[in-house]
Amino acid sequence: MKNNMIGSKLGLVIMSVFVIVLLSLGVVIDRMFTSFYYKQMQTETEELASHFTGMAQSKESSTGQMMMTFAEFSNVSIFNILRDGRTDLHSGVHDSADRAFIRPADIAAIFNGKTVSFLYKDPAGHRYFVTGQPISDGATVSSALYVMSSTESMEQSLASVRNILLLAGIGAFLLALGITWFIAQLLSRPLLQMQKATRKIAAGELETRLTIRGKDEIGFLAVAINDLAVDLQRYRDTRQEFLANISHELRTPITYLQGYAKVVKEELYETKEEKDLYLDIIDQEAHRLQHLVDDLFELAKMEEGKIPLNLEQVNLRQIVDQAVRRVELSAKEKGLQLTAVYSGRMDRGIQGDSKRMEQIVMNLLENAVRYTEKGEIRASLTFTPASAVFVVEDTGIGIPEAELPYIFDRFYRVEKSRSRQYGGTGLGLSIVNKLVELLGGTIVITSEVGVGTRCEVTFAR
Repeated sequence: MKNNMIGSKLGLVIMSVFVIVLLSLGVVIDRMFTSFYYKQMQTETEELASHFTGMAQSKESSTGQMMMTFAEFSNVSIFNILRDGRTDLHSGVHDSADRAFIRPADIAAIFNGKTVSFLYKDPAGHRYFVTGQPISDGATVSSALYVMSSTESMEQSLASVRNILLLAGIGAFLLALGITWFIAQLLSRPLLQMQKATRKIAAGELETRLTIRGKDEIGFLAVAINDLAVDLQRYRDTRQEFLANISHELRTPITYLQGYAKVVKEELYETKEEKDLYLDIIDQEAHRLQHLVDDLFELAKMEEGKIPLNLEQVNLRQIVDQAVRRVELSAKEKGLQLTAVYSGRMDRGIQGDSKRMEQIVMNLLENAVRYTEKGEIRASLTFTPASAVFVVEDTGIGIPEAELPYIFDRFYRVEKSRSRQYGGTGLGLSIVNKLVELLGGTIVITSEVGVGTRCEVTFAR
């Protein structure tokens, strides 16, 4: 049980609740039976007293003997008390010398025509149910008749009932103990599995998976843990891949910078043109390195929510026009046809950050040029009363369907085998996605391998 503390606690709580319910139920049942027996005995004693009173009020000479015989037969004791306190008649097993049950207040009430009923315990410890009724002699009360019925048989019956309740309670407790242990183990087992699984995941065993199935909260929690393990595993893999890629990306320009800087420094060139060529290479590689570092810092700021936005009314058509003209030369160098189409009425600007929107448009257009070898690239901007939709479609290599859910993940690169050919660090689309979210827009990318890719960005107006 030491290794299953949650099962022990759960079982203790269930058993505590069950014991409280069982004890409460036992007390209620005991009170119910006790009340029933006392009420029954009170009714029987009062009926016997009424019968004895009727016999005493008859004028037959044998009344006294009949009352004594009936008292012995009914297993009760009777006392007939006169006004002066003398005992006119006594019968039954109760000691006639014990008259403690005859109280002055009760005598006064009986001689006033009232009936009294109470429980009485004699000096020997025996309990009786006592009923006192008036015996009338015409219009006046001549004596008080007390009928004493022993509670011994009632108490024996109650003791039997209590024994049955006790045995039933013990049986129910043992049965509940077994059921509670089973339920506690059943409910705690998946939690223990989750504990072990999360410890393994925390220790780096990200291949750990839970096999718990269910349509309840425990099942949903197991699915969430499995999803977390999958995400962590993918994050670890992409991070490792990114570190390898970024190391390679950094090593290449640094190697160029070091090599050509050494050539220029040691004057290992023959002509001024050759020197200028080496300086151009150094400049290009420095810009490439700067672009890589900028992307990394940009993404870091976005992740921390520290990127500033300069919100204003933006002319999105002008931004798209300028971006198309900037990438047009790169498209022509690859023999690609680049067209821009505009539709709808732009009666007012878009609320946004012009610099960030330009970054989104440029990134999507540059991606289209980079991954398209032949065919065309089509950029379109459509204005509706509620939104502005910017779409870039190409006839490039496309993205495998299985890769589409991850294209916005940090460090994720689709064309791993041809990363050097196409360039990029896997940060571009992640940055675009973050920027679109910050500007309150949505981005959807659909693609088919060998056919092309379609990127659609929607901004609310």
